[in-house]
Amino acid sequence: MGAAEDFAEVVDTGRYPLTDPGGPGWDAAVSRTREALAESGCCVLPDFIRPALQDALSAECATIAPRAHYDVETVNAYNIDIGTPLPEDHPGRITIERGNAFVARDHIPADFIVHRLYSSELFQRFVAACFGLPRVHELADPLSALCLNVVKPGMEHPWHFDTNEFTVSLLTRESEEGGVFEYCPNIRSAEAENFGDVRRVLTGDGGDLIRRLALRPGDLQLFKGRYSLHRVSTVGGNTARHTAILAYSERPGVIGSVARTKQLFGRVLPAHLAAEGRAVRVDRLLD
Repeated sequence: MGAAEDFAEVVDTGRYPLTDPGGPGWDAAVSRTREALAESGCCVLPDFIRPALQDALSAECATIAPRAHYDVETVNAYNIDIGTPLPEDHPGRITIERGNAFVARDHIPADFIVHRLYSSELFQRFVAACFGLPRVHELADPLSALCLNVVKPGMEHPWHFDTNEFTVSLLTRESEEGGVFEYCPNIRSAEAENFGDVRRVLTGDGGDLIRRLALRPGDLQLFKGRYSLHRVSTVGGNTARHTAILAYSERPGVIGSVARTKQLFGRVLPAHLAAEGRAVRVDRLLD
């Protein structure tokens, strides 16, 4: 099966005609996505996965969810050591309990829908075009390149910033209650941390800065999470919330740090040890 045929088996190409890069349907989808990203740093493409496959999408990810690494810990929005010396009014001094969990890529079979989408060259071209990049690369990280985020009832994915400039995710199962994606568009920039507004949000006084999204299984989300504070609110009911995170980079060979990898997955591999100390910062922001 060719790349276009495999892509079309997974993606609703009637709604999103993306098998012809540079064609009218492709250009229209890219243009709409870029406009949304420019306006708010976030774009949702509803029912990106074919509706007929959405039950299978949810079921596949549910089978691997028990392999998630769970580690409830006290963190801050910057994912730095909570003992880091900071000024009294610094938002990094505000701590939150992180109770979400992750299934690593090496536990996600290659024939799963999320894995087929992640590895698709057509999909990667589309992602690059939407973010205005010449191309994107799959992370070389054997654990975090593709993972499943699991948020159990009673838990949340607390306020944080991403370490990479853009994020691609796919909701695979929604919770019965709660589990709402909330974000503060462009609350900071590469030049300015804007600690005052970040503190307002973390202390509950920044409601005017928050937008909320009700995502459904099969919805694709493109997001600039480096500059937008965001979280998944507390999950209620009896059903965990599952989201596949498809991680790409502008540069090839990107591998996560030993500390961050151990925090998320509870283990590291030789690739992480070999890459330690070679990371290149894209800005001078706190995290």
